[in-house]
Amino acid sequence: MGKATVIPFGPQHPVLPEPLHLDLVVEDERVIEAIPQIGFIHRGLEKLVETRDIHQFIYVAERICGICSFGHSLGYAETVEDLMGVEVPKRAQFIRVILHELSRMHSHLLWMGLAADAFGFESLFMHCWRLRERVLDIFEATTGGRVILSAVCIGGVNRDIENTELKAIVDKLNGIKDEYREITNTFLKDTSIKSRLVGVGHLTKEQAEDLCMVGPFARASNVAYDCRMLGRGAYGDLEGFEPILSDEGDCYARCKVRALEVSQSIDIIEELVSKIPDDGIGSKSKLTPPEGAQASSVLEQPRGECYYYARGNGTKNLDRMRMRTPTSQNLAGMVKALEGCDLADVPMIILTIDPCISCSER
Repeated sequence: MGKATVIPFGPQHPVLPEPLHLDLVVEDERVIEAIPQIGFIHRGLEKLVETRDIHQFIYVAERICGICSFGHSLGYAETVEDLMGVEVPKRAQFIRVILHELSRMHSHLLWMGLAADAFGFESLFMHCWRLRERVLDIFEATTGGRVILSAVCIGGVNRDIENTELKAIVDKLNGIKDEYREITNTFLKDTSIKSRLVGVGHLTKEQAEDLCMVGPFARASNVAYDCRMLGRGAYGDLEGFEPILSDEGDCYARCKVRALEVSQSIDIIEELVSKIPDDGIGSKSKLTPPEGAQASSVLEQPRGECYYYARGNGTKNLDRMRMRTPTSQNLAGMVKALEGCDLADVPMIILTIDPCISCSER
């Protein structure tokens, strides 16, 4: 048995895209314990609710994280709408969910490209990001933005997407299905990829539930929880939504869940476009949050459940706004997955958990 040493890992690393710092307690080449260090890039975004009114803060919420930007603006808007009792037209709800599922595709394709780059498959990385560009083109055509969309307002959406545009979106997504199927087959069947992922960073269903893991990280350990199952907004109009699950609980399973969720998002968008009503997109609410009123909501971000809380004080500014992001929930699971792994597998395990430090440190 070798002597235990502590190795600082991150925040700068050639593979990890996130500024995550860990102290790894190592014996020889095996990790005995991982101690995360977070809180170095605090930006004070939640404090800004005291100086930005409810409509201005939606743009602050959108900048909590670039990749999850639309989801944060949607989660914030839904919470404030609950706070003030604002009804959102069905068409606006459908457009919100369509854009949110496109954001999920954007996030997962970005992650798949980074994962491919991490295990040395550069051409696969380029193919993933090439398809991701198709999604960003849809964003640009419908909202004017490619990452920060500014499409949601409290009461609806800022711009309608015409039925002809929606049909064009479905046609474009159907056009990438065959290419994406080839990419998915490579991720799930290539022996060189499986040698890096299968059996690495294993977590059981019981461990995932005990550590309150969320998102693809949890569903890869067969935890059947997805906030979309709650039927909030247009998700309630879907027929028989079922979360993508895997029971392997390792890095390969996390990759598989995300890969299959991209195809699921395409199916969701196609179904919603075929059902979208024509009752308008709503308008910016002129109400003020009542004093002492409180509301909360949950939203399934690409990385998992995100919790939002708001409290009004009778003015145009909120008294409190709080967000609990999926990375915060999954840090305990990440530490557990790292215990006992080989030092060379640390970047791969962290990457399959897909931490977002920008979300966690607001």
